[in-house]
Amino acid sequence: MPFGLEQLRLQAPDTRSAPETAVVSGLFVALAIGATALVINGAYFGLITALILRSAFFSLVSSAGLLFVGLRARNSGVRWACYALAAVALVPGVHLWQSYIDIVMRGAMATEPDLWIFVGLMAVVLVLVRMALGWALVILVVAALAYAWFGDLIPGKYGHGGYDLRRLTSTLMLSTEGIYGLPMGVAVEYIFLFALLGTLLMRIGTGSVFVDLARGLTGRVQGGPGLSAALSSSLLGTINGSAVANVVTTGTFTIPLMKRVGYTPNLAGAIEAAASSAGQILPPVMGAAAFLMAEILGVPYQQIALAALVPGLLYVAALLVAVRLEAGRLDLARDTTAGLALLRETVLKRGYLLVPLIALIVFLVLGYTPTQAAVICIVFGLLISPWRKSTRIGPVGLAMVCRDTLVATLPIVAAVAAAGAVIGVLNLTGLGLMLSSLIVETGGQQLWAILLLTALASFVLGMGLPTSAAYLLLAVLVAPALTKLGLPPIVAHMFIFYYGLVSAITPPVALAAYAAASISGGDANKTAMESVRLGFVKLLVPFLFVTMPGLLMLGSGLQIALSIVFAGIGVVGLTISFAGWLGRSMSVVERLAMAAGCLLVLWPTDVAAFDPVTLGARAVGLLVVGFTIWRPLADRRPVPATEEAGTKA
Repeated sequence: MPFGLEQLRLQAPDTRSAPETAVVSGLFVALAIGATALVINGAYFGLITALILRSAFFSLVSSAGLLFVGLRARNSGVRWACYALAAVALVPGVHLWQSYIDIVMRGAMATEPDLWIFVGLMAVVLVLVRMALGWALVILVVAALAYAWFGDLIPGKYGHGGYDLRRLTSTLMLSTEGIYGLPMGVAVEYIFLFALLGTLLMRIGTGSVFVDLARGLTGRVQGGPGLSAALSSSLLGTINGSAVANVVTTGTFTIPLMKRVGYTPNLAGAIEAAASSAGQILPPVMGAAAFLMAEILGVPYQQIALAALVPGLLYVAALLVAVRLEAGRLDLARDTTAGLALLRETVLKRGYLLVPLIALIVFLVLGYTPTQAAVICIVFGLLISPWRKSTRIGPVGLAMVCRDTLVATLPIVAAVAAAGAVIGVLNLTGLGLMLSSLIVETGGQQLWAILLLTALASFVLGMGLPTSAAYLLLAVLVAPALTKLGLPPIVAHMFIFYYGLVSAITPPVALAAYAAASISGGDANKTAMESVRLGFVKLLVPFLFVTMPGLLMLGSGLQIALSIVFAGIGVVGLTISFAGWLGRSMSVVERLAMAAGCLLVLWPTDVAAFDPVTLGARAVGLLVVGFTIWRPLADRRPVPATEEAGTKA
């Protein structure tokens, strides 16, 4: 590849010929640029019909993805099959673009050519999902299709009349109720666009600015490298939203630094994993599922971001407290290269790289749609990049941004395509509503029993599926069961959202923790367990949404204030109890008393309830927490100068 274009080559085994690698890499980059142009055009002008936009987008991304998979395959038969399937993937987008008016005129009734194209489309979806995500989602899609086809053989209320290939084609391909449904729309309008913004900002150096800002803020505090890791990974998550991507991005720098000052490999990896998973719940740019939630609930994304603000800050605050206490317990060294000097240098020399992110927040507050704000901020990023040679990107750099964005979003696009097919079948057969009723029947109309069942279902689905796919299925299957009991929709959806993404740090499929362990050299499962201890807020806070809806900015000013105060005390107190150190080691009795006091503060009734039992429980809890904090701190009171002199003598 001449003119420096060799940077655009995709990684391939050494057995690939240079011409093959060059051709496939060129096609991949061309498809990535085409997908980027399509998304920006749709976001800025909004003139492309939903079905056409979504089908064209998926054709471009899936074709590129299959080229990528084929180039990396070692078996020549698999490789060329992927290349052939990449060509097939382009057909549905072209067909729907050209035949859209005809499809509308015949009421989306499938013709013979449509059936063959649908079969090819499902083959593309299944192969892409298998290569990008594994077998779990493939099995789920196949099971859904089998249920739609053979439903007439199932007795009882869970059976149905059965649907043939023509009906499945009409629903899943020729309408916006299946593969090209709402999930794919969110991938086009939000996920790819914000991933593009994040990739661009990382390319011009905004990620390193976050890391240095965090190091400057934590300064030379004991445990500073751990605090830097927690803060920088959380900040980076605001432009990324992917826990694993955050780990591999910031962890390569922060984990060795933490180990250098005395953190164990397991603890260093756990801190990075827990911090990196904060990006999915922390505004302004949360994980992809947050955009899905806004579309499903039919509310502005700004409302979802505002509702997620306090819980996200509670998570980060508890993590920072835990990291600081662990540093004290281990008596760690300080980061001598950090401090105010680094902070000042970073702000003065590279602070301008934060302009796009600041502008994003400003435009969202001013009422711009997320897509408009993202496009404007991409323009800002391109305008500030030439200011310094180190941040400047040319045409090749822009092509690399498009390429890296497509690679990063490929698993999410595959997931939403598969989830769209499953949701289409659930809606077609009515199974989704029946499963919600089953959960309510099993829980016996008891709110807490149903919440526990919902948390378990969300956790299990989250283990096998990406967050976006897990949330989509839970929103269809489980959220209606919670709303039937009177919970506000945003509370129900936030509950399943949190439990759907907690699997990033919880065994047996703790991808973020495992990625961190691979960098730190620690034990993967021990790292995951440490991550759970540090990130326990994700397991606790969803239940607080029910009794403290003020955490989601719901209710009166008094409810919001009391929710924040009580939740803050409870979360910080439990963090201290789990750490077992507060100036000195805490005894088992002290730790248990602290935990019991915190649970009393978080008494499971309405936060604004003023009945004697609730008031008494919270009052006792506050006294226990206050006394348990005072004792270790009192034991650390400074030694008088005369006493110290006598001791030395």
